[in-house]
Amino acid sequence: MAKDSGPARPDQHTIGERLAQLRAAAGMTQTGLAARSGVSIEIIRKLEQGQRHTTSIPNLHKLAGALDVDAGALLSKPAQLPAEDGSGAVAIRRTLTSVDDLVDDQPDTEPLTTDEARAALTYGWGSYWSGRYDQLGVMLPDAIGRARATLRAVAADDRAEAADLAAQVLQLSACTLVHLGYLDIAHMALREALDHASAGSDPLRVHAIRGSVSWVLLVEGRFLEAGKVAASAAGQLDPNGSSSLPEWTLYGSLLLSSATAAGRAGDRASALALVDEAGVAAEQTGYRNDYELAFGEHQVAMQRVDVETVTENYASALTAAQKLPRNSSLPLAARARHMSDKALAHVRLGHDDVAFQVLDEMADMAPSWAAYQEQPRSIYRELRERAANPPRLVELGRKLRVSA
Repeated sequence: MAKDSGPARPDQHTIGERLAQLRAAAGMTQTGLAARSGVSIEIIRKLEQGQRHTTSIPNLHKLAGALDVDAGALLSKPAQLPAEDGSGAVAIRRTLTSVDDLVDDQPDTEPLTTDEARAALTYGWGSYWSGRYDQLGVMLPDAIGRARATLRAVAADDRAEAADLAAQVLQLSACTLVHLGYLDIAHMALREALDHASAGSDPLRVHAIRGSVSWVLLVEGRFLEAGKVAASAAGQLDPNGSSSLPEWTLYGSLLLSSATAAGRAGDRASALALVDEAGVAAEQTGYRNDYELAFGEHQVAMQRVDVETVTENYASALTAAQKLPRNSSLPLAARARHMSDKALAHVRLGHDDVAFQVLDEMADMAPSWAAYQEQPRSIYRELRERAANPPRLVELGRKLRVSA
């Protein structure tokens, strides 16, 4: 296994520092950027002066659009998995983009048996939802190659099951790559996964993978497209009258994906209406975990908090958060993300002590996940700027791997 030395972070600049650099490179004043982006000059000044280290997702994309850069240029560079032993994000990318078939040089790779594939997927998704991306960097290159080898070797009668398993391996790979910032390769992996799922043994798998496509688009800032992909998949399912709980789980999860996209596009009313509709689906399902999608009333409550947070209705976000119990059934990564949203809401409302407590608890609960996320570090930087007693933040900074 790769040595756990922590993710490398070559770029520790804040959003404000990068904003100032990009604005200067574009020959634009703060006033000019405000006029071109539609973001208030007060927010721009506070970001560049280090008085704020976060801004809303819509504002982030408005600023990026005005500067003609991708929104990622304003955020910290993604963590890279260690690759000293040939594993990591680079190895995943190399395996996904193999050209062996173009040079008639198929590797002598041992196919996966069905049991091996299912065991790898169980381990892999467990690692994913725990935020252990270093472990995924070790296992995924081999799993991708062997899943493809299985498709080449399997008999026609068994091909549908092999295609379904290959689709799942590729979906897991794509979701991992999103966290590491390799969005284009994630897109490619999901397209291949969709091809395999279409030929696979489970017709619902296609809808689950379309949900992942929607998420990649969301991370890219393509909110309208993300919403359309999720809404189209949900519409094709439309399980009304069906007794299939997995179908209801997928439907509800896709509605939440649509809600997330609408919230990030600034359409709070539509987003909350979609959350309410997903709540109706949750009444049908109770708590479920189908297709690696945790769904139920807790997921619906968490997504309501997310919508209120991204649309900057922070008091409403904290009110909604009260409906989510501390012993939630959500996966670890989802609970950590929810706590990060709560911390952001508290910071925006000036509740710095509470925000510190929530962020510190989150860092202790999910250290592997937190190490790869920008939002907790941005909240930390803002707390540090305003702290009356900075020394107490030193340990939290270490946990979040933020440079001094």
